[in-house]
Amino acid sequence: MSEPIASYRWLEDDGPAFGAPGLEPRWTSSDKDTVGTAYSASSRVWYTMSHGTLNEIYYPTIDRPQTRDMELLFTDGETFFHEEKRDLKYRLEYVDGDALAVRWTAIESGELYKVTKVVLSNPHFSTVIMNVKVEGDEAVLSRMKCYALLAPHLNGGGAGNSARSVDVAGKRCLLAWKGETSLAMGASCGFSRSSCGYVGASDGYQDLFGDMKMKWQFGEALDGNIAVMGEIDLAKHREFTIAIAFGDGHHAALAGMMQTLATPFENHQKRFLQQWGRAASPERLAGAATDGGALMRISHNLLLAHEDKTYSGAFIASASIPWGASKGDSDLGGYHLVWTRDMVQTATSLGACGRSETALRALVYLACTQRADGSFAQNFWIDGTPYWQGIQLDEVAFPIVLAWRLWKQEALADFEVFPFVERAASFLVKYAPVTQQERWEETAGYSPSTLAAVISGLICAADIVRFHGSSVLAGFLETYADWIESHLDAWTTTSDGVLHPDVKRHYMRIKPPCPGEPFYDASVPVGSFRIANREPGERNVFEARDVVDGGFLELVRYGIRRADDPLIVDSLKVIDHCLKIDTPNGPCWRRYNHDGYGQKKDGGPFEGWGQGRAWPLLTGERAHYELAAGNDYAPLITAMERFSSRGGMMPEQIWDQEDLPAQGLCLGRSAGSAQPLVWAHSEYLKLLRSVTDGKVFDCISAVQERYTPADGKRRFQNHVEIYTLGRPFTLLRAGHTLRIVDHEHFRVVYSTDNWATVNNLISTSVGFAGAYADIPTTPTQTGKIAFTLCWQGEGQEPRWLGRNVEVSIVEPPPASP
Repeated sequence: MSEPIASYRWLEDDGPAFGAPGLEPRWTSSDKDTVGTAYSASSRVWYTMSHGTLNEIYYPTIDRPQTRDMELLFTDGETFFHEEKRDLKYRLEYVDGDALAVRWTAIESGELYKVTKVVLSNPHFSTVIMNVKVEGDEAVLSRMKCYALLAPHLNGGGAGNSARSVDVAGKRCLLAWKGETSLAMGASCGFSRSSCGYVGASDGYQDLFGDMKMKWQFGEALDGNIAVMGEIDLAKHREFTIAIAFGDGHHAALAGMMQTLATPFENHQKRFLQQWGRAASPERLAGAATDGGALMRISHNLLLAHEDKTYSGAFIASASIPWGASKGDSDLGGYHLVWTRDMVQTATSLGACGRSETALRALVYLACTQRADGSFAQNFWIDGTPYWQGIQLDEVAFPIVLAWRLWKQEALADFEVFPFVERAASFLVKYAPVTQQERWEETAGYSPSTLAAVISGLICAADIVRFHGSSVLAGFLETYADWIESHLDAWTTTSDGVLHPDVKRHYMRIKPPCPGEPFYDASVPVGSFRIANREPGERNVFEARDVVDGGFLELVRYGIRRADDPLIVDSLKVIDHCLKIDTPNGPCWRRYNHDGYGQKKDGGPFEGWGQGRAWPLLTGERAHYELAAGNDYAPLITAMERFSSRGGMMPEQIWDQEDLPAQGLCLGRSAGSAQPLVWAHSEYLKLLRSVTDGKVFDCISAVQERYTPADGKRRFQNHVEIYTLGRPFTLLRAGHTLRIVDHEHFRVVYSTDNWATVNNLISTSVGFAGAYADIPTTPTQTGKIAFTLCWQGEGQEPRWLGRNVEVSIVEPPPASP
């Protein structure tokens, strides 16, 4: 650690604590004259070192969960020790309905004292501010002390943090750091004492728990899972403000903290409410709510709050950590990352709230993270650094749809969208229809929800590029979308369903790739796939027909299928039979049957396996369908509102079994997953907009006009079959056109009469999307098409495919009566 700068100094107190949880106690030979203590997390034993002799002291009896947040502790030093989150009964409310300033009023069970906290942030610093006021029996308050306990998890992890007590301008404060990131915590009145320790061993909670007195004042704790604590004498300070500031380095954090505390809290609160007032909620949507618009206002503000303030336009999936109390540092990404899918849902929802400028900011941010091949990382840090590496085609299609929406609203300003859209559409052409992962991040194949996004993305891209004068590319993209749409039902349904006694034909969650197709998994039987997160020892390979989800509803949402399509209606019967959960708060649906991502069956936290629970956002998706179908959707709006917490946080999943009071799990209330899930709040806001408009907000006019026109009469039929080297086929219907598509310009040499006649055809280039060549057939044609390919760049030798490909021409099926 470098020398402290002049503005603050280290406070030694009783010296640093020895050892760190997770490490065996160790001293070097130079420590033999040391007297100190250490803690072994592996054996949960305290040790002492006394003049070279290591002595075991005792086995600790304290077994509290590790502190992962900031909380207040109260004690009179003699008769009680209270932890606010466990021992006080509290009420939560918003200071103002249009701002994320929260007031907690907590009362001690014996009503000895009351604590009122107001929490907000400093709009001009990376600082959280908490004003605390303690009231009650004077005889009790005169003996009480309050302790602010904080476990810093800087740079996303609990390990490797360090902290020190410091003096800044005459006030005792606490400073923590990890890498280049620093955190400073101080109080307006200054801490009377402070200590830095290791969680579960020498932290302030352990100190107070035994005899309700603060005995330790460790000056520092280095390179571990640490907690810091500052003391406030309530006999002298019944009201005070605590500030927690972050910065790139010590000076930035300390200056942000001290400058925040230099301004009266009332001034901060007034400015905070004024600035939120400028971002007024879309009150016209309140009429569609069934709670007077309370959740609408919270949802709107939450979405705005999840935009990073350093990387403008970057919206993360959630500020929470699913099952955070049981997680370590093995997965530092999670919901704190940008997921393109979730982010576009957020941006589209803000667009539904009238915030097109915010949506444009998100689109431009995505454009800056787009890869050269047109794709986007599965997820990435806010600075654009990729995290997971899966290929998810819907995450490439959704940004195109967002661009199209802003373009139709004339809200793109001066942003030139053509290159962005062209490259993303070209990537879809390269990989569609087979995705490596669908929207649940797990499985490869033909997914109804993914293909709904891909079809929509290609049609939106075609609309944009045609406007920009690229009619050939536009036609190519439309034909590609039409080809996918024409095979959609064949690729994604089963005609031998086993999940509902009365329904044999229905959509599946996904159809896995066949041998020879991209992402084929040879480790499982053909037609089956492996489900992640299943309990150890449980079956995890299932036939595709055995697994369903509600993803096919995206086909109705975007306008690819009608709400009354018989296949849609029958598939709803299956998912209601398999996935619907009725709760006291309303119906909710699980993602898919056999899901393992969720709270365990006994209520324990998800630890790589569990039982998938019901997702409130899926109630919103169902409500959108009911609106499109002309059915009653109001109870589903109410259900989403009731699924949210007292503070209006919508969970990723709710508990969907009988109550487990000992574990705090109630049917229809939040489970331990992410809360809030921004996607769920986005779905709710879009639902209110849809109800207000009387039509599904997400419906894409260009898609609907093409596939489900109002008069029910399509203006075209697909007569093209697309052949790629990555996804070949051997049969072509007579009267259809064989379209060969490749990433590079090519020449096709082909014959329809067993090479008695040889034909040459030069491909048509369509920019980043590659090139294509068409070989038409007549309705009465028979035989085969044999062909090979040749690539030759300028000044290069010809490169041949090296084999002949044969496609048999077969009779078309009889026309429907």
